[in-house]
Amino acid sequence: MLRRFALAATAFCLVPAFALAQNKEIKIAHVYDKTGALEAYAKQTQAGFMMGLEYATGGKMEVGGRKIVVIEKDTQGKPDIGKAQLAAAYGDDKVDIAVGPTSSGVALAMLPVAEEYKKILLVEPAVADSITGDKWNRYIFRTGRNSSQDAISNGVALGRKENTYIATLAQDYAFGKDFVKAFKDALAGSKAKLVFEEYAPMATTDFTASAQRLFDALKDRCDSAKDKTCRKIIFINWAGAGNPFKIADLDPKRYGIEIATGGNILPAMAAYKAFPGMEGASYYYYEIPKNPVNKWLVEEHKKRFNGAPPDFFTAGGMAAGIALVEAFKKAGSTDTEKLISAMEGMSFETPKGKMIFRKEDHQALQSMYHFKIKVDPAVAWAIPELVSEVTIDEIKLPIRNKK
Repeated sequence: MLRRFALAATAFCLVPAFALAQNKEIKIAHVYDKTGALEAYAKQTQAGFMMGLEYATGGKMEVGGRKIVVIEKDTQGKPDIGKAQLAAAYGDDKVDIAVGPTSSGVALAMLPVAEEYKKILLVEPAVADSITGDKWNRYIFRTGRNSSQDAISNGVALGRKENTYIATLAQDYAFGKDFVKAFKDALAGSKAKLVFEEYAPMATTDFTASAQRLFDALKDRCDSAKDKTCRKIIFINWAGAGNPFKIADLDPKRYGIEIATGGNILPAMAAYKAFPGMEGASYYYYEIPKNPVNKWLVEEHKKRFNGAPPDFFTAGGMAAGIALVEAFKKAGSTDTEKLISAMEGMSFETPKGKMIFRKEDHQALQSMYHFKIKVDPAVAWAIPELVSEVTIDEIKLPIRNKK
């Protein structure tokens, strides 16, 4: 066990003898949606976060001779509770730094608290663009990807070939519209063309009318029966209730139209088995990244969780744990200003490979993965096989903060 941790730890920088070499504990608050609607995601994040701390410290759970103590706070998925819990962590528990939460709504309520207490909040895994956009402040860092990274990577993945025509189906509110805007911006510099946008109410259960408008927008764009380069794609971006993938029951294939979407957690990807060959871009799938960190995560997770592989949020949690340890090492302190200086522009290795905290908005730049769905009857979910990595350089992520 100790040998394995020693080998794992060689990927990380040595800790200099400086301010960290004290008896005082390093206190970290994990303020996350431990109960509530997002509990399943939060459990993954918590498991991954602790494994990240473990991996990055070589199993010692200490940095510079100081023991790491994690204090858990439950937001219950409620913004007011999340705000109060973070304030209690900073004020009463005197934590050095905080991590969380799962919900974007909770995260947005917590951002001003970090600024008030002048303490860092490392956001993982809440995805709203505004967290590192117009609601951002200098105490906010994020290892999690944002919505635009999801959208742009899908645009890059599907925009690689000429004679490709795409229509989108998304929810008629900010989540859907912001995604499509970023997706459209990515396609603008690609070989593909976005020809139609369909927005449906969040409570939609019958997608027949939307499907007909999508089919009409695409069916005559090119003749896939005669031209093998012709691609007509409906890209679906949807969250929550309703099943827009039911449009496949209306037989878009008769027009040569295919369905595409982004990656998802393993339970949700069981539904993808109905779409062999479907393409999109994903944040993480445990078999895709080939690096020592992910190898350790997959092996250890299977040992500890009855053979179950790590999922989206496990990988993200681990990235957050590693980032904090690397920040403490680089800063040589738990002082907030020294940590900010150390973390701005800092690169660190994660289960996904290298991440970089962009100096301007503290968003972690990271690769995504262009996939194609493979169906294996022996596997409960559809398998997103790697087509190509969508690199940091390919994801032209706008800087949206105003500070």
